[in-house]
Amino acid sequence: MIVLRGLRAFVVFWVDFIIGDDWTVAATVVAALAGTWGLHHVHAAAWWLLPLAVVIITTISVRRTVRRDARQR
Repeated sequence: MIVLRGLRAFVVFWVDFIIGDDWTVAATVVAALAGTWGLHHVHAAAWWLLPLAVVIITTISVRRTVRRDARQR
């Protein structure tokens, strides 16, 4: 029983740490990693996809947070 509680706590910690407040950011990073792997697999230049995805999703996330905070005032 103690092992199961510890395992559950471990999984819950990592899910909360990776997904955090916005699951769309985590999903976008996973999709960008898969896309980078796919581009690399077909021998295309893949270095640009992950940084581009991170910049775009960060911008979207910050804008969404600013709008939500402005509505709460």
